[in-house]
Amino acid sequence: MTDIHSHIIYNVDDGSKSIEESIELLRMMKECGFDNVIMTPHFIEGSEYCSYNPEKLEKLNILREEVKKHNIDINLYLGNEIFVNDHIIEDIKNNLAYSLNNTKYFLFELPFHNQIIGLKDMIYEMKIQGYTPILAHPERYSYFQNNYDLVDELKEEGLLFQCNYSSIIGHYGKESEKLLKYMLKNHYVDYLGTDIHHTSRATVLEKFKKIDKLFNKFAGREYYQEIIKNGDDLVN
Repeated sequence: MTDIHSHIIYNVDDGSKSIEESIELLRMMKECGFDNVIMTPHFIEGSEYCSYNPEKLEKLNILREEVKKHNIDINLYLGNEIFVNDHIIEDIKNNLAYSLNNTKYFLFELPFHNQIIGLKDMIYEMKIQGYTPILAHPERYSYFQNNYDLVDELKEEGLLFQCNYSSIIGHYGKESEKLLKYMLKNHYVDYLGTDIHHTSRATVLEKFKKIDKLFNKFAGREYYQEIIKNGDDLVN
């Protein structure tokens, strides 16, 4: 099982603040059944969360050594959660931001409350350049919660969706939970991620057995396993 959205690389964004915290998070993830973790620190141009790849790669390699020392059998990969802009592909090609495990798939996010005008055109441009965008946690954006037609339209355009595991237990509010269940019912969810940041806010891992049961219930076992396989395919 692969987590394609996490903030475990320490001291690069609002996620883990130390090697020790990162190792504890990875230990917890292994106990939940994760074999692979794609680390996706924020990449937000013009902000403090704009760490470039050499620093991220260095810390990734340190963590790979640390998990070996601690006998945690888990594979670590690199990506980014890229805040939407009109030159994401150039950022990836220029090695400023990172796709998921150096594939043609990349994770991007939108503003939570301000709808982006021209998003469909941006997605089209991304795709004609040979890349496949995956939208992070669509169930959390207020304009999608208020208008499910927007989600329908983006899915019709072929956009892939990554939802957060803990949305199904209402961790981000009832509206996120309702939208996620709508998306599961319509088979809109392509990937899942923990979006884990800190040990102090590790609800998704602490309640993972319950979360797993709920996904089996609302997605159905076959579709749930298909979503999990999609994540595994990014690292195999």
